[in-house]
Amino acid sequence: MTRHWWVLALRGAFAVLFGIVAWVWPGITVWALVLLFGAYALVDGVIAVYGAVTGSTAGSRSWLAISGIAGIVLGLAALIWPGITGLALLMLIAAWAVVTGVMEIVAAIAMRKEIEGEWLYAVTGAISVLFGLLLFLWPASGALALIWMIGFFSILAGALMIGAAFRVRKMGERAGSTAGAGSARTVL
Repeated sequence: MTRHWWVLALRGAFAVLFGIVAWVWPGITVWALVLLFGAYALVDGVIAVYGAVTGSTAGSRSWLAISGIAGIVLGLAALIWPGITGLALLMLIAAWAVVTGVMEIVAAIAMRKEIEGEWLYAVTGAISVLFGLLLFLWPASGALALIWMIGFFSILAGALMIGAAFRVRKMGERAGSTAGAGSARTVL
């Protein structure tokens, strides 16, 4: 996973970008939100599947692949049928957030012995689950409030993913320098 730390960073960057777009244009229509969300979920899903295919940990790879496939399916559904109602979109986003969050928490638990800072990934998952549950509880909160909540969630989750990615990269660099130092001692 340390070799592909940038996959997690890229997912985080797309999440932050999506959140900023939602805040910059709060008056966008439900149709535009469906397209933005569909594109985000599709890209996030593709990146997650790529990370699962190229990753090195069998346990966390399967959960990452399932999460990625769910994102791809949801993204395609949103792009193919953009005329769905606001409530249906809200329920799709809420379900996606809960499922993705649970899978991120499971992946963080599975990776706890392999990486440091797995708690960042678990926190990202917990925030995702909380966000989804709040959307289920208060579906009539209004389009503008929904856009702000989605923007806030995306920026926060993206920032946590980027932070986790750089911690993973740093761990990989440390492991590489330790391995290099060990081989230098062997030669001497």
